[in-house]
Amino acid sequence: MPRVRIKSRARWRPVVSLPDTLSDRVVELAGPPEQIAMGLERMLDALAALKIPARLPMPVILVGGTNGKGSTVAYLEAFYRQAGYRVGAYTSPHLWQFTERLRLDGRSAPEFLWHQLLTEIADVAHQIPLTYFEITTLAAVRMMLAAGVDVAILEVGLGGRLDAVNAFTPDCSIVTTVDLDHQDWLGPDRASIGREKAGIFRRGVPALYGDMEDPCASVLAAAICADVPLQQLGRDFRIDPLLGKWSGFGQEKQVPAPLWAAPAQWANLALAVAALSLLEAKLPVPDTAISAWTQAPELPGRCQWRQPWGQGGPDLLVDVAHNPQAARQLATLLAARKGAARCHAIVGMLADKDMAGTLAPLLHWVDAWHVLEITDTPRAAAAAQLCDILEGMNAITVSVDVDMEQALEVVRTTLAGGDILLCFGSFHLVKQLPMAWLQSGPA
Repeated sequence: MPRVRIKSRARWRPVVSLPDTLSDRVVELAGPPEQIAMGLERMLDALAALKIPARLPMPVILVGGTNGKGSTVAYLEAFYRQAGYRVGAYTSPHLWQFTERLRLDGRSAPEFLWHQLLTEIADVAHQIPLTYFEITTLAAVRMMLAAGVDVAILEVGLGGRLDAVNAFTPDCSIVTTVDLDHQDWLGPDRASIGREKAGIFRRGVPALYGDMEDPCASVLAAAICADVPLQQLGRDFRIDPLLGKWSGFGQEKQVPAPLWAAPAQWANLALAVAALSLLEAKLPVPDTAISAWTQAPELPGRCQWRQPWGQGGPDLLVDVAHNPQAARQLATLLAARKGAARCHAIVGMLADKDMAGTLAPLLHWVDAWHVLEITDTPRAAAAAQLCDILEGMNAITVSVDVDMEQALEVVRTTLAGGDILLCFGSFHLVKQLPMAWLQSGPA
C-alpha cells in the first residue's frame, strides 16, 4: 500500500480541555515543569524550613522503576484500603487535572486543600529555588500528615537517587522494572539507569525488585553494596496467573486478577502483595482483604480495553506507553488479539523519548497511523518528525497533522466491530480522549 500524508485544515480542538489553576500556581512558584533540576539538597533544606521530618510518622513505601509504578501504587492503595487503612497515594504525572496527583482514602485531594498548602509553601519556595515536582511533593506530604493517613505510598517521579520523594525514609522500597527511558538524565544504558533507580534503597530496609526474566545487574549490585535485604520476583516470591495465587516468604495467598490487560500487570500485583507481606508487622492485612477487589483500583490510560462505540464498533486499547519496554507490552497484547482484525494507531510523543525504539515493536501490528501534534508542552515532538520516523521504518498509511477529534471520526467510520484502535505515546496524548471513555473501570 502507498504511504499517504493527510494535511488537516481544521483548528486544533482537544476533546477534553480543562482549566488547571493548580498547575499554573505551581509553575508560578517554581517555573515551567519542563525545567528539571536533579538533587536532594533543595528538598532537604525545604523539609527543615517547613519542619517536615524525613522519617514520617506513618510507614512509607517508595515505588520506582521504568514502567509499572502507577499500577503498583494503585494495587497497594486498594489492598490497604480493603484492609481498613486510611491511605495516602502520591503519583505523577496527572492525566487530566493536577488534583489527581494525591489520593486520600481513594479520592483526589480537594483543590482548596492544594491551594492552602501551596500558599503555606510559597514563602519557602521564594527563598529556595524548588522545582515543580519538589513543591508538589512537599504539599502532598503535608496533606498526608494533616489527614493522618496510616500509610504513605510515594511514586518516584524521575530516576530514584536524586528524586524528591527519596528525601523521605522508606519502610519498603520497590523497583518495578529497569529499561531505557530518560537517558539524558539517568545515563545512556540500562546499567546506569538501574543504579539511579536503586538509589531509593536504604541499608537494612526491605526492598523489592520486579524484573524477573532479565534482572539488571546494577540493581542487584547496589543492594549488595548497601546491605539491602532485596527480594526478587521469580526468586524469592512469585505469582501464578492460572491459579491466582501469590507465594513467597513462607506464605501463600489467593489474589484477584489484575484489572488491566498487560501480562506485566501480574508482576506489578505480585510486587504489591510482597510489600504487604514485608510490612505485615507494622500494617497487618488479612488474607481476605487481598483475595478479591472490593475497593477496585482505578488507573485511567493504562492498558485499558474499551468499547466506546458499543458492541458494533472497534475496540479501543489505550495506554500512556512512551518507551520501548512499554511498547513491547502493547505489541504482545495486539499479537494475542488482532488475528485478521485491522488496527489503526493514534500516536503523539515527546521529543526527548526514544521515538523510533518505541514505534518499532508495533509496526507489524498497525495497519494505519494517525500522528497527532501535542501542543501543551514545549517538549513535544512535531507531528512531521514522527511521520518521518514512521515512513523511514516503512510504515504504511501514515497521516500527519490530524487532531484527535478528526482521528476518532476517521476510525469510527473506517473500522468495524472487532477491529482495533490503539491510542498511545504520552500522557499528553491520552488526556485528549473523552474522560468518560477511561473512567468507568476496565472493560
